[in-house]
Amino acid sequence: MLSFFRRIINSKVGVIVTLAVLAIIALAFAAGDVTGLRTTGMGGLSGNNVAKVDGDAISVATFKARVQTELEGFRQQQPTLDMNSFVAQGGADGTLQRLVTALAFQHFGEDQGMAVSKRSIDGELASIPGLQAANGSFDMATYQRLLSERHLTDPQVRSDIAQQIITERLTMPTIGASQVPVKLGLPYASLLLEKRSGEVAFVPASAMGSGPAPTDAELQAFYSRNTARYTVPERRIVRYALVTPDAVKAKATPTDAEVAQAYQAARAKYQPSEKRTVDSVVAADQATAATIAAKVKAGATVADAARTAGLEAASQSVDKATFTGATSPAIADAVFTAAKGALIGPVKAPLGYIVARVTAITAVPGKSLDQARGEIIAALTQRKSADQLGAIHDAIDDALGKTSTFDEVVADQKLAARATPALLRSGADPDNPTAKPDPAMAPILAAAFQAEEGDDPQLVTVSSDGSFAVVALGRVVPAAARPLAAVRADVARDFAADRARAAARRLAGTIVAKIGKGATLSAAMAGNGVALPAAKPLAASRAQLASNPRGAPPALVLMFSMAQGTAKMLEAPEQGGWFVVKLDRIDRGDASRNPGVVAATRADLGRLMGREYVDQFARAVRAAVGVKIDAAAVAGVKADLLGRSGSAGE
Repeated sequence: MLSFFRRIINSKVGVIVTLAVLAIIALAFAAGDVTGLRTTGMGGLSGNNVAKVDGDAISVATFKARVQTELEGFRQQQPTLDMNSFVAQGGADGTLQRLVTALAFQHFGEDQGMAVSKRSIDGELASIPGLQAANGSFDMATYQRLLSERHLTDPQVRSDIAQQIITERLTMPTIGASQVPVKLGLPYASLLLEKRSGEVAFVPASAMGSGPAPTDAELQAFYSRNTARYTVPERRIVRYALVTPDAVKAKATPTDAEVAQAYQAARAKYQPSEKRTVDSVVAADQATAATIAAKVKAGATVADAARTAGLEAASQSVDKATFTGATSPAIADAVFTAAKGALIGPVKAPLGYIVARVTAITAVPGKSLDQARGEIIAALTQRKSADQLGAIHDAIDDALGKTSTFDEVVADQKLAARATPALLRSGADPDNPTAKPDPAMAPILAAAFQAEEGDDPQLVTVSSDGSFAVVALGRVVPAAARPLAAVRADVARDFAADRARAAARRLAGTIVAKIGKGATLSAAMAGNGVALPAAKPLAASRAQLASNPRGAPPALVLMFSMAQGTAKMLEAPEQGGWFVVKLDRIDRGDASRNPGVVAATRADLGRLMGREYVDQFARAVRAAVGVKIDAAAVAGVKADLLGRSGSAGE
């Protein structure tokens, strides 16, 4: 609602509470086939460390592995998310904060005498649906398989679960707090009623002109400062072989004898039959059923007669077999031997007494073998195709289980092996930007990007028709910057755009400075040698900002963080230029006479107050146990994750 509220929602511990950094969640992902989990836990403390919590180290390896794990988790909601974007948006920093805070809670809890029993940890493991057998019991074989596939160990998982349990015990009593006093809610309610007005001007970068052509030295310097712009993310060459229904078409085509045999087996289905529309009602006792039957005989419909008895009639068009299943053989015989319009009942039914009337009789003609041939062939073809594909799938699965290679499997099954160019996770080919990603390759690429070099080939379902692929990781092409010569035109274009944006920023700064000396916004915009769009009025209340479901315009948001009579500059979206915002007037709000607004504000604050308390509690816990973070080591991990030796923040 207000920036204060947003700060609470986005607080680090708010994320910690909702995204617990623990292996039970990672295992739940893995058990649900949300792949990509590599390692977890607090093991691997040898070598360099990124942080220490009460003397307990978080190693570089642990940090890197957890970043990879969380990235894969976020990819379930945003499949195109890559490591570059994740790190740039603060994902790695958030991961470290969650690791540190979770470990701090563990140490703090243990210092207070808290402990987690083996039975509690066993219970958490057993509650993961993906680790349960068909009878609902814990499946140890599945658990061991997942540990092996994800390169996890049981002690690591149990350590993380213990952390989660201690964290929940410490925070759950607090996070549920929701009471907000009136005196605390009133100032924020009054803020909602506050109104502000001013002006906004736009200094577009396009108005600055292109300027002279950059020199080689300028291009080289710009390229060196912005290498990340021209870095191609990690790509992978994928080897795969498809097995589709077309591959087994010859063996899946049914013979005339098979068609005839299927027709005979389902002969009853193709015999002439009839459907009857039956209006019926079931009464609990015979007397009520008799009363309904009498009214129907007197001319009422079954529905009207049932309604007078407080019952609801049903009308259905059914064949005899279906009606028999819903009632009984005796009732079905009576209904399907009666004439159209005849009344049946009351007749004893499984749940009372039934009264029914046949309102329509429809003859359903039978089908000869020739008439049914098409649908029989389609059904047999589908079944035989599924059987053939299943047999090939099982044979390949057995071979892979015996450590057969991709080439051996392809040769044995006489499949056509293919290889992709070096593709991004999205399927795009940076070397061929005009080629669009093939949606059919998405499951194959997903499997390949979850594999490590040296992993065994995988079987991947690619279509609902039973098609699958044998997928092997051919080669990983690390993220790398394109050479300047290959992107010279792009660098020159970006250099010119950056120069124009810098010029727009300088001009916006000049305008702000003039306003600071007493000039109006319009006067400050004049006389700068650049034709600029006219300034526009800007006015709103805080309530209007809060009520916009798409988010308030940035200029309005800025205006509500300024002092009256001042001006500030704000970069426009997509680096298109700079806004200059001038605040002329503030009309303070007073919610003391509007109890409805106060009550609503208290309710909004109440939904967030528990998180704020937990945030403060977590800060106090970290201070109490002692936390040290090695900024240089963290920067090194980011650089390594991005595939370059410089700082991740470049």
